[in-house]
Amino acid sequence: MYKQTLTLGIVPTKRMMLSMDEAKRQKDRFMKVIREIKPDVVEYVDIDDICENGIAFKPADVDAVVAKLKAANVDALFVPFCDFGEEQVAAVIAGAFKLPTLVWGARDAVPNTDEKRGRDTQCGMFASTKVMRRQGVTFSYITNCETEDEKFKNGFVTFLRAAAVVKALKGLRVAKIGARPSSFMSVMTDEAALLKRFGIITVPIAPTAIVNLAKKIVEENGDEFKAYFADLTSRIDFSKMAENDAKLVAGIKMATKELMLQNGCTVGAMECWSAFNGIAGVPPCMTLGEMADEGLPIACETDVNGAITLAILRAAGLYENSQFFADLTIRHPQNDNAELLWHCGPFPYSLKADDCTACMSQRGQECWELKQGPITIARFDDLDGDYYLFAGEGKSTTGPKTTGTYVWFEVDDWAKWEDRLMYGPYIHHVGGMYGNYQAALKEAARYLGLIYDHPDADGPKSL
Repeated sequence: MYKQTLTLGIVPTKRMMLSMDEAKRQKDRFMKVIREIKPDVVEYVDIDDICENGIAFKPADVDAVVAKLKAANVDALFVPFCDFGEEQVAAVIAGAFKLPTLVWGARDAVPNTDEKRGRDTQCGMFASTKVMRRQGVTFSYITNCETEDEKFKNGFVTFLRAAAVVKALKGLRVAKIGARPSSFMSVMTDEAALLKRFGIITVPIAPTAIVNLAKKIVEENGDEFKAYFADLTSRIDFSKMAENDAKLVAGIKMATKELMLQNGCTVGAMECWSAFNGIAGVPPCMTLGEMADEGLPIACETDVNGAITLAILRAAGLYENSQFFADLTIRHPQNDNAELLWHCGPFPYSLKADDCTACMSQRGQECWELKQGPITIARFDDLDGDYYLFAGEGKSTTGPKTTGTYVWFEVDDWAKWEDRLMYGPYIHHVGGMYGNYQAALKEAARYLGLIYDHPDADGPKSL
């Protein structure tokens, strides 16, 4: 599965006049904790070879610290305060990068006494963050708490997720496979603005190029194709489709992946039913689900903003989960707080409910219901030069069976969701991912300069 790792620069800081022994004790405590958090995703770059005990407190060391972290191409910074810290060091280092920056310090156990000076950790963070703001640094903060507190661990992971989203959009290449369907004005987007604002590049790939390559793959019938087709038909019932059509569906998936990777694209937006049915005689719905399970998600109906939504969710999940791309369709017949998230057949197989049989329709579209669990819904979109990120959390629930791939999504109050989605600059497409990621998406929006939107936000209400 495709994934990106995150390189995190660790810059602990202390006050010159305060105890080095105590500062080192604090550093050893939190380093032990963070090295056990997502070790397969995060690479840590410390300053042990530059500063005494790897703790920055001398202005003379600033240039060397900055040089090392820049050479390591760090994606984000963690500035933990071992005591009051040194604002002239911590803030200047953070200001040299202006990357996502996390600030935190362990809670002091007791106040100062006549006999002993404490660490005054919280006090120093108030001072340093003011200087960081003056340096133009956007930072995240975990409330002053103990190293072993769940609040610290949860906050640290939330920051990693937000920083991963920021990294994911830098230089993102979106495969734009075909034009938008003629009737879908709602998926229009400004590709030049995406490039200028975020560095996101759209790369045109012709549907005919995919179909021609797919036919060649099927005709050659090589070992890789045989293995993939055998795996596919072992998981999904293709009995309603002609074998030649089934093989072409498999070939389209393989061709799509090959051409996306050739063009350096890790997400895509595909002109699906409006192009492939006429060119190939079969739809590419299954391709979208299979690609999502390989970490290369594709949005339907050439929805470029939808593809960016999937890239954002993928990074927020630290590349550990598959995403699905759905229509907002109808309210639940009996549950006023549930909505049908549906599309004609592009959801990932890995998210299928265990008690649901996976099959292909005669037309070549996947048919199954998704599993039960918590779900985060998101939508990246734009209007009049402003970019928005909507995010909210709910859970899957039971409901009537239907066609295609689907899940019934339940929230606390669907009416307020509908108000925000209807009045906001959004369309009927959303990205979904199992798990709770709203906090990370909110933080990522702040770093990216997006207008963060959510179901509880103020705004117009329905009549």
